[in-house]
Amino acid sequence: MNENILLDPTAENAPAQRARLPRPDSLDGKVVGLLDISKPRGNVFLDRIEEQLAALGVSVKRYSKPTFTRPAPTELKQQMAAEVDVLVEGLAD
Repeated sequence: MNENILLDPTAENAPAQRARLPRPDSLDGKVVGLLDISKPRGNVFLDRIEEQLAALGVSVKRYSKPTFTRPAPTELKQQMAAEVDVLVEGLAD
């Protein structure tokens, strides 16, 4: 048995291709979601983003993943998709 084999669990033979959605021309009348992925200090970054958006009069909703080690739960993704127009995902260390 060859013990020098390295397996990458993230590799994909045929990665999904999705076109990016266009950015809005303006945030006027939009609701911006801020997703904290639960890494240390990510909330500090998102607090500053929220301050700047609030100063511009933009409506903000905050969300948080239970842990950064796993993808967001389907229910959370569906909730965000239903409630916001734009999403900022914040990660930091």
